[in-house]
Amino acid sequence: MECLHEFFSRLYQFDELIRWGGYTVLVIIVFAETGLLAGFFLPGDSLLVTAGLLAAVDKDLDIVSLNIVLSLAAIAGDTVGYWIGFHAGPRIFCKEDSFFFHKDHLIRTQKFYDKYGAKTIVIARFVPIVRTFAPTVAGVGRMHYSRFLAYNIFGGIGWVMAMTLIGYFLGNSVPNIEKQVHWVILVVIVISFLPILREWWLHRSQSRQHKS
Repeated sequence: MECLHEFFSRLYQFDELIRWGGYTVLVIIVFAETGLLAGFFLPGDSLLVTAGLLAAVDKDLDIVSLNIVLSLAAIAGDTVGYWIGFHAGPRIFCKEDSFFFHKDHLIRTQKFYDKYGAKTIVIARFVPIVRTFAPTVAGVGRMHYSRFLAYNIFGGIGWVMAMTLIGYFLGNSVPNIEKQVHWVILVVIVISFLPILREWWLHRSQSRQHKS
């Protein structure tokens, strides 16, 4: 229980969380956020950028090892999410909302599939919340597993490397950036939510046009 308390008390203090939990906590968060429906509230992009930054500044993390283990965690997470959807089937859309589950997130993800098709598995990696539910919706839709796995591997490696290498580049290029890590995190969060805001704005504009 003490370990859980420490985890949640540091959850959004990314630099402290990473220094406290190291690779273990990073693997757990990446796996849970991409593979468990209850993981939508966990940090993703900003945590990976911070990990890359600390790998450059503190040298406590090795950037190569970081990318390998977190890519594997991301791929494994999506795989678990796929099979949850595959075995639960369409009835998962009838599940009651709770603190750890919101049906609206599944519906929003379904709209991504309607627009982007199977490429959603890759695109969703870079969209908070949607990346948590995308593999589950793919499983519900019975996407052929070999096709899903190809997108999963490509998207998982691409997402992890893109985020960690951004942080690594900043850590090596900007002096004393570790003292401004909170600003880096804020910028990453804002940028990562832009696709969702764009979809919301387009949906709102289309609704207004239909009403008029």
